[in-house]
Amino acid sequence: MNYRIWLSPPHLSGKEIDYIREAIDSNWVAPAGPHIEAFEKEFCQITGSRYAAAVSSGTAALHLALKSAGIGRGDLVLCSDFTFIASVSPVLYEGGIPVFIDSDDETWNMDPDFLEEEIKEQVDKGQGSKAVIVTHLYGQAADIGRIKEICERYGIMLFEDAAEALGATYWGTEKITMSQQTGARNDKFAGMFGKAGIFSFNGNKIITTSGGGMVVSDDEEFIKKIKYLATQAKEPLPCYEHREIGYNYRLSNILAGIGRAQLEVLGERVAARRRNFEFYREHLSGLPGISFMPEASYGQATRWLSIILIDEAGFGADREKIRLNLEGAAIESRPTWKPMHLQPVFKGYQARLNGVSERLFRQGLCLPSGSSLRTEELAEVVEIIRKSGKG
Repeated sequence: MNYRIWLSPPHLSGKEIDYIREAIDSNWVAPAGPHIEAFEKEFCQITGSRYAAAVSSGTAALHLALKSAGIGRGDLVLCSDFTFIASVSPVLYEGGIPVFIDSDDETWNMDPDFLEEEIKEQVDKGQGSKAVIVTHLYGQAADIGRIKEICERYGIMLFEDAAEALGATYWGTEKITMSQQTGARNDKFAGMFGKAGIFSFNGNKIITTSGGGMVVSDDEEFIKKIKYLATQAKEPLPCYEHREIGYNYRLSNILAGIGRAQLEVLGERVAARRRNFEFYREHLSGLPGISFMPEASYGQATRWLSIILIDEAGFGADREKIRLNLEGAAIESRPTWKPMHLQPVFKGYQARLNGVSERLFRQGLCLPSGSSLRTEELAEVVEIIRKSGKG
């Protein structure tokens, strides 16, 4: 092919230009305007959240949520180990201390048993974590019902980093709990269970605003505090008066307009990514040494990224050989997240480990997963992977 296949490129619907034109025609091109409020309202309607604050990035969203909740210097915060650094760095912004919790094999998300073990050990030492930040990984909800119960039992605040998982659902142990006539499930979106849910609209996400994020919560005063801090903590006065330090974390009205158009096609984008995964599974699952990220029985993943694990002994090639073969054909793929406890910047930080995240990093490869991928492009990826093995 004479063009590049990207890992997860933006996929616009064509309706974005109408919202952008409306913003320009009305001269609302600053980080204020009617699209922002409408974007927040429509996001709540789709996700089931009560209140929302649109901001400049998912990282800003998490930072504001932690600061507004009072996370500060010396506070212990239990974090997913297998994640992107933006799930953790805001803890350091506020002087907190992350403690990393490894994943389970069944979902690749934070292991609830490990989480509780760490909390109990801290209690025995006379310590105590102030918060948990759980990442919903690669479009799959963590076992958030169990994690929430653990947090509530020990009086720990729960924050959900759902940056990778907009549209992922969690229904717990009982799939059919509502109307037996309609067969409706008692399912909720990931990000709707804790003190706050955090979402990202970066260019590689399920939907995008180019750059942007959202904080959701059922606590109206909490969201008001976030909006206050996001606008330089400006007091509601005619002059510029500030009683605490805030940030310029606002989302622009133009980008909010793009987000409104993207929200309209969220269901289509999730369906397309799930189709990508099914194509890969159909054409690769029979190969020795190849396996896939499992889907938890308690919900439905978006398959934001389709991921394979490569057992070198069984397949005849390792993760890096496949990645380089794909790159040689102008196809982007990427290793899975390097665990936080292996990051040089977090050397010496405490972690409760079982080896799962290290194995997933060593063997895992994220395949092209964009919702605009064509069948022939998926087939090209499959063919290169097949040729990389023993043959």
